[in-house]
Amino acid sequence: MRLTALALLIAAAPLAAHAEPTPQQRATAARLTAEKSAACVAAQPFYWEVGNASQPLTGGKAGDGAPERGTEMAIASASKWIYAGFVAERRQGQLTAEDVKFLHFKSGYTYFHVCRPSQSVAACQDSLINGRGRQNPATEGRFDYNGGHMQKHAVLMGLGAFGPDGLALAVRQTLAPALGGDWRFDYSQAQPAGGGRSSAADYGRFLRAAMGEQLQIGRLLGQHAVCTNPQPCPREAVKTPIPETESWHYSIGHWVEDDPQVGDGAFSSPGAFGFYPWISADKRFYGIVAREQRHGVMSGDPSDKPAIASVDCGRGIRAAWMDGRPRP
Repeated sequence: MRLTALALLIAAAPLAAHAEPTPQQRATAARLTAEKSAACVAAQPFYWEVGNASQPLTGGKAGDGAPERGTEMAIASASKWIYAGFVAERRQGQLTAEDVKFLHFKSGYTYFHVCRPSQSVAACQDSLINGRGRQNPATEGRFDYNGGHMQKHAVLMGLGAFGPDGLALAVRQTLAPALGGDWRFDYSQAQPAGGGRSSAADYGRFLRAAMGEQLQIGRLLGQHAVCTNPQPCPREAVKTPIPETESWHYSIGHWVEDDPQVGDGAFSSPGAFGFYPWISADKRFYGIVAREQRHGVMSGDPSDKPAIASVDCGRGIRAAWMDGRPRP
């Protein structure tokens, strides 16, 4: 029995609805979202990029005065993913229970505030402004988003005597076998959790190596993830920079964007100044929104913070790339 033309169209409709977008459809949708969507206009100017484990696939500048792909900038908490990658390489992918506790931000070292540019890792950790490096019994064993966890961990890793240059050299040398000797990464302060400086080009190289599992951190994406929102899990979490209207989990130095309502499971590490790197949940694609915006960092309203604005924009670019449809 032969199907009629109408029957063929009806039979094909479900297949068409789930058809994989073409590379051109993906790129166009991502570009239009970056340039014209409300969320991304609010975050401009920035450089953006989407790629796979082999190479960048699309990207460009959005907004007047946007940075270049190679522009080095302060990446704040996007440094955390790099430090986690460093630890994973040093441990050859076999993290200790202590490593996991520190990289989950459950170590209790939560009196930390900031490092001066001239301080070493240990001197910063032990300074008065950072509570003399003391542990806080009230936060030990609970997630508390604070740079002190990585600061103390770096001391335990034998990095305490290093200033910004020495710390950067240690990180680059450890990651160089996977990323190449010309990979650039620097610190403005010897602060593993937030003092890093990078560019979209160099950070993208790190993400591609993680996706391809040339770096051990690629095998640890999403592992040991813990609850971070004090609203649903007050016994497990103290403080999160993510608006409490969403519930993400935290893995090894990176977030898992798995909110039940709006999350897509992407792995990410947004920085306070708006640098937002991510890897899709299926580990097929990565992306970056690269910018350095200081205004609004200290705002009490999460919607004013550059990190949240970049997440909103980057989430739209990611969604547009995945299904080939621009976001408004």
